Amino acid sequence: MGKKVLVLGVGAQGSAAAKRLDEEAKVSEIICADYDIDAVNIIVKDLTKAKGVKVDAHDVNSIIAAGEGADLIINALPLECTENVLDATLAIKADYQDYAGTISLDQMWIDSEFHNPASEPKFEDPAATKWWRSLNAMYKIYGPKFEEIGKLAVFGTGAAPGLICAATRHSMRYLDSCDTIYNFVWEGAIAKRFQPFWWSPVTALNDMSDMAVAWEDGKFINTPAFGRDLKRQYDYMDEEITFREHCHDEPLHYGFNYDKYFKGCKNAYFKYAGAGMDFAKPLYEAGLLKHEKEEFQNMMISPFEFVLAHVPHAPKYEDEIKSFIDEGMAVDSGCMVIESYGKKAGKDTLVEVHVSAPGFVESFERAKMTGEMYLTGQSGYLYSEMFLNDDFKGQAGVISSDMLTDEQVDKFFEYAAKLDITLDVKIK
Repeated sequence: MGKKVLVLGVGAQGSAAAKRLDEEAKVSEIICADYDIDAVNIIVKDLTKAKGVKVDAHDVNSIIAAGEGADLIINALPLECTENVLDATLAIKADYQDYAGTISLDQMWIDSEFHNPASEPKFEDPAATKWWRSLNAMYKIYGPKFEEIGKLAVFGTGAAPGLICAATRHSMRYLDSCDTIYNFVWEGAIAKRFQPFWWSPVTALNDMSDMAVAWEDGKFINTPAFGRDLKRQYDYMDEEITFREHCHDEPLHYGFNYDKYFKGCKNAYFKYAGAGMDFAKPLYEAGLLKHEKEEFQNMMISPFEFVLAHVPHAPKYEDEIKSFIDEGMAVDSGCMVIESYGKKAGKDTLVEVHVSAPGFVESFERAKMTGEMYLTGQSGYLYSEMFLNDDFKGQAGVISSDMLTDEQVDKFFEYAAKLDITLDVKIK
């Protein structure tokens, strides 16, 4: 008998996952759930195994009702819904997959028996402290709860974090010890019209309004948003690209797991580039990504909310995406690269892992998706496929996508190759 899957949130990522799950023989039923029932109905009408329901993710019982009998729950909702979805998953007794992590469990950590303020990293940015506490809550509070019901929760399962974490784990097999990891991502799909983001603008701008987090000299620190420029020009790039610090999950995960999974890594950084960064950097410098309300012409307004109101949403429907292609893309490129520095047989070694995947136009031709939807949704689906194929059999508790075994990393990229998502490894 096939498995029943609940997909919570039918935005760019959730809708892409639902389409792939509809083609999977091991899936008997897909429940597509969102507060926006019109968006649900648009997705469901083109699928053969799916039904749609309206769900209020701020109500645990609403999630439980939508997911009754589910074997796997996929969370593609905003971060503030994470606690409710986790609690509903435990009640349903299902496995759990989350495209992101969370910053919503910090109070739970503060209230727990484990909390020890003296042992916490001293971040400059309060958002980083919330993030660190929330990750601890995931591992140490929810981990035992999932172990108790014999189920597994895997979070950070999109493209970044997710695919990039599996690729970083792959790089470790070429080193005896690791000193420094860089994750580079360049969003090189640039439209002819104004379209700075191919995913949620509110998520993108929130990330860009926070200081970045790094693992440096064996401890967690904040680094300046948009700072610490590094330039790279790989052989498939027409020009040199400037990568900048960006608030992202990966350095936190690698720092948490530096010894067991990353060969003693002392430093880890996430570097980002692309139209979205180029758009957001001057806004940040001008103070226009601040959330606090300010008085302007006898009105109190949040600069962040004002800017957000003028940013177009990410296209997710076929006709929306096709309109960009009909106009012609200005640039259809990009990169995802891992640089891992360390020692192999006593020699200084750089392991350079390049992720290859379909671009914007090819993704539409293949699956009627943007390149962002293809890479994130398909990468997320690969973790779903691992659940469906029992590649996590015998595991229970909570892990992040950088905690796969070597055998699971191999399985992940075996499945990825079928979607033309491949790795090119260079040893230097």
